[in-house]
Amino acid sequence: MTGLTTLPSTSTYHPELRQPARQRSEPAPAFWRAPFAGATFREIGFAVSGLPIAIAGFTFAVALFSLGLGLVVTALGLPVLALLLSGARGLGAVERRRARALLATEVAAPAPVRPARAGFWGSVTARLADAAGWKAMLYQVLMLPWAVLTFALSVTFLLTGWVVALYPLYHWVFARYTSWPGYQLFDFNKDGVHYQYFITSPLQIAGVSAIGLALVFLTPPLVRGLTNVHRMAIQGLLGAR
Repeated sequence: MTGLTTLPSTSTYHPELRQPARQRSEPAPAFWRAPFAGATFREIGFAVSGLPIAIAGFTFAVALFSLGLGLVVTALGLPVLALLLSGARGLGAVERRRARALLATEVAAPAPVRPARAGFWGSVTARLADAAGWKAMLYQVLMLPWAVLTFALSVTFLLTGWVVALYPLYHWVFARYTSWPGYQLFDFNKDGVHYQYFITSPLQIAGVSAIGLALVFLTPPLVRGLTNVHRMAIQGLLGAR
């Protein structure tokens, strides 16, 4: 019998050669279905939960950067800055998980920090040379204003739209429990004349509800546009490069 020669396998897995998926995004739901789609509510959840996280990240980044910069003339400043970059990486990992769960956006994590030499100062210098850590810190600083805007617009449009759209269902409350015949739009005096305007007639009620419905259907594309900026920032500043 002739011996069998084992050829080297061509399917050997090399992690360093793997190309991770940069983004896994679900398509935007149809316009008429969007206000009731799970994707819309997940994006709103991202917008709402993002504000406290952004405030915490901004506070952490600015406080430790200021402290580290103030102590940089001493040996204490460098470990503080290294701690800042390590913490910024951790906050970046939280954002990538939120993007995966709520924005259907998969972003590959940057490579871990590998010190060139052993010991405490070797770890500190490796952290200070970590470009991914500096980008993660920059993300915490730059995204706070956008997180505030995203939260404010998303919550305002969501609540206003549904409250106004459902006005026909609770219109009767004003006449029954208040002195108003309906919702009061304005009440002021000018040149001795008292001006009041209430939403009372069926046509007025229908018109108000139609405005609310318009806001309801405009909310999903607005929220998606706002969260698209978060998607791009997470990919550009928190992903592998």
